[in-house]
Amino acid sequence: MKKIIISVAALMFQLSVARAQAPDSTAADYQARKLKISEVNLVSSYYNQDGNNSAITGGIGTEKLFDVANSLELKLTKTDRRQRIHTFSGEFNIDYYSSASQDNIDPLTISGASRTDTHVYPSISWNVQDPRSRTSRGISASYSTEYDYTSYGLNLHFAKTSKDKNREVTLKAGVFLDTYEAILPSELRPSGYSSGAEGDRANLYYKPRNTYNGSLSLSQVVNKRLHLLFIIEPTYQEGLLSTPFHRTYFTDGQEKVEKLLGSRVKVPLGVRSSYFLGDRTVIRTFYRFYVDNWGMKAHTFSLEVPFKITPFFSLSPFYRFNSQSAVRYFAPYAQHDPNTTYYTSDYDLSTFQSHFGGLGVRIAPPGGVMGIQHFGALEIRYGHYYRTAGTGMNANMITLAAKFK
Repeated sequence: MKKIIISVAALMFQLSVARAQAPDSTAADYQARKLKISEVNLVSSYYNQDGNNSAITGGIGTEKLFDVANSLELKLTKTDRRQRIHTFSGEFNIDYYSSASQDNIDPLTISGASRTDTHVYPSISWNVQDPRSRTSRGISASYSTEYDYTSYGLNLHFAKTSKDKNREVTLKAGVFLDTYEAILPSELRPSGYSSGAEGDRANLYYKPRNTYNGSLSLSQVVNKRLHLLFIIEPTYQEGLLSTPFHRTYFTDGQEKVEKLLGSRVKVPLGVRSSYFLGDRTVIRTFYRFYVDNWGMKAHTFSLEVPFKITPFFSLSPFYRFNSQSAVRYFAPYAQHDPNTTYYTSDYDLSTFQSHFGGLGVRIAPPGGVMGIQHFGALEIRYGHYYRTAGTGMNANMITLAAKFK
């Protein structure tokens, strides 16, 4: 699959070069614009959570986790002889996390290889914007890997803007091909099955998980103050959709590995609005309805109100509320019927409400942050998350984003 992704990207690049080199009626108007760095973005974040409903121990036990994430994005732009704007982006992301609950996959080897892990996920993309045809199209490829997981992704998009530029339709399609190592809890491994630890991975099952998603959106400028966006994003998944090291416990005392259907259809519908309340304030709202064939329904609402204290200093308070119903296969610890076919005690799939609120602070002085000309903007965001599922879970996240132009 990696070869296919590289080949498609290479083919599109060759076609672009060929077209760019072809004779064109606008060649006389062509002005050479070299490929240049247009933007560099650096993002660092720290996340921690604490709760007592870990799916690894069957819906009870610690959920303590912290994650340190860093991202570097580089954007380059170039205008060709047809006045089309080419944007090439490369992004490199790396997370380092520690999960206390993952130590319980094998309680006899606490602090095993899975307690801490590194997640690396680079991506590249190419977008072409054509002002004459009012179209934009692009392709991106991604790769992701951590201890027991590898993923390859490919995404395409196309957008068309109306003549008055008040309306835009966007189509997106993507595929992610994942492979998981089926690491099992120590007491549920068949005889001779590897633990998954370093040096003991020869006899493991490898399971695929494929995700196909699409997106259709319509953005509309209603008037100079109100902009709306309507979007539908159907997704189909197949393969290993359960997590092999999640335990489930039954009313008769049995213990088994989590088992879920091998396919899932998800359909989210959303509407987003931006209302410009004068020159200093924007009211941004978002509502999403979600339904899938596992029986889950969810409603999500978010509100963010960025307002400028000065032209170069702004505050952005935000809040998001989510309410969802459980999938039909969920039951808490030791409450599963022994006769059921599918079962999980993962509280991410349970009924709960969640709240996420916080504040962002952004500075973007005209002479650059701290007087550094190319240091265009700096933003710090803090958010607190609370989930009502089980005994409740709390999380905190702080993000630092810097933009250089």
